[in-house]
Amino acid sequence: MTRALILGGTSDANLLAEAIARAGCDAIYSYGGRTRAPARQPLPIRVGGFGGASGLAAYIRQKNITHVVDATHPFAAAMSSNAVAACATTGTPLLALERAPWTKGSGDNWIEVSDISAAVAALPDEPTRVFLAIGRQHIAAFGAKPQHAYVLRFVDPPDSAPPFPQADITVSRGPFVLADELETMQSRHIGWIVARNAGGAGARAKIDAARVLGLPIIMIARPQLPERPRTESIADVLRWLGHRTCLGA
Repeated sequence: MTRALILGGTSDANLLAEAIARAGCDAIYSYGGRTRAPARQPLPIRVGGFGGASGLAAYIRQKNITHVVDATHPFAAAMSSNAVAACATTGTPLLALERAPWTKGSGDNWIEVSDISAAVAALPDEPTRVFLAIGRQHIAAFGAKPQHAYVLRFVDPPDSAPPFPQADITVSRGPFVLADELETMQSRHIGWIVARNAGGAGARAKIDAARVLGLPIIMIARPQLPERPRTESIADVLRWLGHRTCLGA
């Protein structure tokens, strides 16, 4: 009997959970624990880390997991690497539900960089207003350029004050549509945007808004992830799980 473990925390993972629940498949949804008030799920959930690859392997054995779906954020490199190692150790099939990255199109003004440090270096020296669309775990490095006014949007309130004197913080959960992002950028007089190339539709509106307004984006490339089977399709995941109910039979 199939029992799936969904390594989640993304909008794609949430949609997968809903599809699996509707099909009546046996699955557990795992949150990494970074969000204090995660979205409710129609499946049994667990919250928190596993203790590395060995801890995840132990959990797979303990809970009789037969399939693992890595639907984590494209920048959750450590969790994806742990999933590959744990599934190899336990002989458990693994499939990544991974959205394609955004690609630069006509009218986009991107400065493509490899990591957070390079993104800080790419910001201008002259003071400007910067929309940091990178999550609250990654803002510390921008303290190196305190001359800028930073606009921050988090799912949870921050635990401490940002490491720069000028910060405009809002707490809100996406997805956001184009009209939302245009209003945010225009009302806050945004001059630059820093974003991670997460891909997908749920966070794309800020990219489209930047194109409309002619704003430069410092786009941080995805980290290198280990090779593993992957798909962008929830239907593919359901077929891979092999349940007749998942297939609509």
